[in-house]
Amino acid sequence: MPTLPWTTVNAPAPEVEALVMASRLEVRSFSDVLRFFLPSLATWKQVRGAPGAYGASLIAQHLKRTFWTLSAWEDKEALYRYARTEPHRSVMSGLRSTMSRSVFTFWQIPAADLPLDWAEARRRLAEQERADAQPATENTTD
Repeated sequence: MPTLPWTTVNAPAPEVEALVMASRLEVRSFSDVLRFFLPSLATWKQVRGAPGAYGASLIAQHLKRTFWTLSAWEDKEALYRYARTEPHRSVMSGLRSTMSRSVFTFWQIPAADLPLDWAEARRRLAEQERADAQPATENTTD
């Protein structure tokens, strides 16, 4: 299982908050694994120079057709700016047809707590997946 270990991009001041994003991305078939993984390396290179990025890590579980990302950002705008910028924008839109299930979760932490812990990210992703699986309840008023 290839892992791109936590890479610090920009060291934040310890007293600020960081926005954390974790994702689990599953592709539909084994033939999609390389189609997903190779372009994702370009987005990995991109994050290493992205304004507002504090750090990131990636785990690729090829045999499970699953990719995990973990990153920390100055704020939501920095993360969204990265996602809208090339090559990330084109890579992700081009890979939509290969995707099976995806789970994303976000939370804030003190920047002093960086680098991030994968165990905490996986726990939060599992919690988010359970929440996403719950049927939406209808709001009723009497």
